[in-house]
Amino acid sequence: MSVTGMWVVGAVPDEKVGDLLRAAVQDSPPTPVSARCDVPGELAWWRGKAQQSLFSASMASPGRWSADEEAFRLSAFFDACRDDSDHVEALRDAVMDQFPPDAEEGLFVAVARKASPFSALAYALGADAVLRLPGWFGDFLLDAEQVRVQLSEAEETLALTGAQRRSALERIHAWMTGVGDDPDHDADELLDGPLSVLRHAARTGQGAAGHVRWY
Repeated sequence: MSVTGMWVVGAVPDEKVGDLLRAAVQDSPPTPVSARCDVPGELAWWRGKAQQSLFSASMASPGRWSADEEAFRLSAFFDACRDDSDHVEALRDAVMDQFPPDAEEGLFVAVARKASPFSALAYALGADAVLRLPGWFGDFLLDAEQVRVQLSEAEETLALTGAQRRSALERIHAWMTGVGDDPDHDADELLDGPLSVLRHAARTGQGAAGHVRWY
């Protein structure tokens, strides 16, 4: 059975953010990530890989990549960092209800067969850059003030140019074809789309949220 990974980033009316957070606090607290994964150890291992490639070019399928064992280890780490408990999934559903209804300036959606788009981005950026993004490995809920405060760091992380951007795009493609099965993904949009939403939210005085999902 195939699975589809999704990363959604959308603007949220600022007045709704507090309601969503209060509802989350009243529910069961999230399971500490440390109970599911050795985060310091895995982060140290990932940092040790720096910009080393975890993929090799596929000889059988030109334009595709084959994942090394360490790529699947990194993928498992990303998955372990994600809280998929029922109450957190319910919060994600509630946040989704506040997103703009159509794919417009205030909404970014990336989907990929067998792969998480956020994981592809994380692999492309590296550990330290990913930790500068809002929230925790693709999941965040910010009010309007937090969006304004964190926007500059998100811009520094995602607004890549020149050789840095070319390298990131190649690494996204390697992940999407080595771990996933999505050779036709839009790697540029994976860098530009989330940043566009955050900029839109800052301009319009809105909050913003993002979350990783599997279907």
